[in-house]
Amino acid sequence: MSDISKINRNYKDRLFKFIFGNPDKKEWTLSLYNAMNNSSYTDPDAISLNTIEDAVYMGMKNDVSFLIADTLNLYEHQSGYNPNMPMRFLIYAGMIYDKYTETTEEYHRFSSKQQSAPTPKCVCFYNGTREMGDRVILKLSDAFASGVEPDIEVKVTMVNINYGHNKELLKVCEPLRDYSYFVHEARINRKSAGSLTKAIDIAIEKLSDDSLIKPFLIANRAEVKNMFITEYDEEKAFAEQKAEGRAEGIAIGEAKGKMDAFIGLVKDGLLTVSQAAEKVNMTVPEFEAAMQGV
Repeated sequence: MSDISKINRNYKDRLFKFIFGNPDKKEWTLSLYNAMNNSSYTDPDAISLNTIEDAVYMGMKNDVSFLIADTLNLYEHQSGYNPNMPMRFLIYAGMIYDKYTETTEEYHRFSSKQQSAPTPKCVCFYNGTREMGDRVILKLSDAFASGVEPDIEVKVTMVNINYGHNKELLKVCEPLRDYSYFVHEARINRKSAGSLTKAIDIAIEKLSDDSLIKPFLIANRAEVKNMFITEYDEEKAFAEQKAEGRAEGIAIGEAKGKMDAFIGLVKDGLLTVSQAAEKVNMTVPEFEAAMQGV
């Protein structure tokens, strides 16, 4: 079995993670790290990937986390603005630090001496359609209800990777630049192409022949289309239902709208029942019952 076949079978995540969280393409992850930290590391094997597969909120998964140079890097991609990212990263970090302290022989939880641990850096790569600045700092403390000073704080740097933003970053990291350009082209060509799948084909072909990710996208075209279409339809459905919920002023209607959106994705063949059930934190039988009630 070819390496591509293995990738197709094992990767059912979002496109960003498909590219930058791929253990067979660590050089792309390293390029992203170097661009973000103004560093010049050259050994991709220095990266230890620690991606979390457990659903945390609405079934979405974090994208990439890795250890390098005593720094715990938590990288996630979002195709929609989410001010709740600090809480998500708090949960991610807790999971990874728990694993780190349990499996690292040099770390002694109950020692009377201070034990060193990797420094966390939390980054959310954003390429939604809502206009945002190049970099925005999100803080966990902004979510706390009381006016009491909190003892826990989490800061997340949201980096806008839409084409035309953070030009220096995209210039330094070629895989990220090509990813940003691909997403941009797929979006703007959707209407003229007649369908999103055709727009994706056009976007792939518009990548330069020396693009680092172009051969990968071509070899995994079916997977790429599935992930991109799912992300696009989720973002669109959530935005529509959120707008309707605000107009009606009914929170339960918004929740039902999200459920209907996932049911629609299943009926359209863009998600399996098990994938949709996972995204709304339901069992497969519960989701199937919900589908029958529509």
